[in-house]
Amino acid sequence: MPYESSNVAITSRKKRNIHSVNNFVRSGTAIGALISEGRFAESKQDFSHKLQIALKEANESKYWLRLLRDTSYLEEPIAASLLKDNEEIINLLVKSIKTLKGLKQ
Repeated sequence: MPYESSNVAITSRKKRNIHSVNNFVRSGTAIGALISEGRFAESKQDFSHKLQIALKEANESKYWLRLLRDTSYLEEPIAASLLKDNEEIINLLVKSIKTLKGLKQ
């Protein structure tokens, strides 16, 4: 009997992690899609808005990466690398948005 209950717990944990993985994939791929869509924006304001939404998606991706790391779904070196890449994307988006708004960097 204990084996069955631990097996159910493992299955349940995997299902929760799959949900987290799916959310990470959705938010992570949205960043690129929004930037790509922005290339054909109707105005500077529209382009800036798309980058702002991409920034929100990048921030959400950071949340999901941390969650996947903290639940041991991702090994620390892989999570650290992905989080570093994500932070670079966030920094690029912030600088781009500031440039578009004419703010000092």
